[in-house]
Amino acid sequence: VQLQASGGGLVQAGDSLRLSCAASGRTFSYYAMGWFRQAPGKEREIVAAISGSGGSTYYADSVQGRFTISRDNAKNTAYLQMNSLKSEDTAVYYCASTSPRSIQTSRARYNYWGRGTLVTVSS
Repeated sequence: VQLQASGGGLVQAGDSLRLSCAASGRTFSYYAMGWFRQAPGKEREIVAAISGSGGSTYYADSVQGRFTISRDNAKNTAYLQMNSLKSEDTAVYYCASTSPRSIQTSRARYNYWGRGTLVTVSS
């Protein structure tokens, strides 16, 4: 599975961004997807995850109510809608996939990673 994340950029606090993750290689719906982020000097952390069918989702407490993960299996694409952005959301965001269709929240369970896309939120 090859993953390509896009949509990052420089925004102001309170703005919105939508990240996309285009996948290729195998049947997209067979894979759970996750969005992770890594801020300078910090560990990579999970932001959100979604099951293969899209029926189940998970959010980190820090983004609950502000971010929405979704997927369009017909387009082989996952999304992360980010609203009410804060300066602490500044990080490189990565999409990842794993072969179990059920939600995975552990970074170690993800087999495939895309290149990151930088999100910078100015206060």
